Amino acid sequence: MFEVLVFVYENYWRGDACPELGQLGRKLSAAGFELEDIQQALSWLDELNLASHKTELIDISQAKREQHTESAQSMRVYSVAEQDHLGSACLGFINFLASADVLSPHMREIVMDRAMAIPGNPIHLDDLKIIVLMVYWSIGLEPDALILDELCDDADRVAH
Repeated sequence: MFEVLVFVYENYWRGDACPELGQLGRKLSAAGFELEDIQQALSWLDELNLASHKTELIDISQAKREQHTESAQSMRVYSVAEQDHLGSACLGFINFLASADVLSPHMREIVMDRAMAIPGNPIHLDDLKIIVLMVYWSIGLEPDALILDELCDDADRVAH
């Protein structure tokens, strides 16, 4: 499935440039991807679209009110299921991105949601990096060049 997500990311730089899921499925099939991988990726992308749309709505509504930021003393506590599923390497990477202020609390929650939807315990760090890229992609943001380099350090999968 991650090969499909990488293909989508590389061929449709922004989420709003991506065709509807039915048409995308046909393009992926024509590109030679397995039907099962396509179906998993399309389902995952559909849920990503829903989650990122909700985030945009939250951000718009917050813009109308006084901006509330996360307190410097606040801390995201991960459930046992999240700890087991993501493992220490992935959780450490998420915390690194959040502490570098390149992963907002809303984006972090989308990453967590989409990571928890991936089978396997723990998920691989390279797979988490693809998830983070896809969250940026779905919201229409381009990561900082240094962060993009960090997310795309696996030369076998992402060619940016």
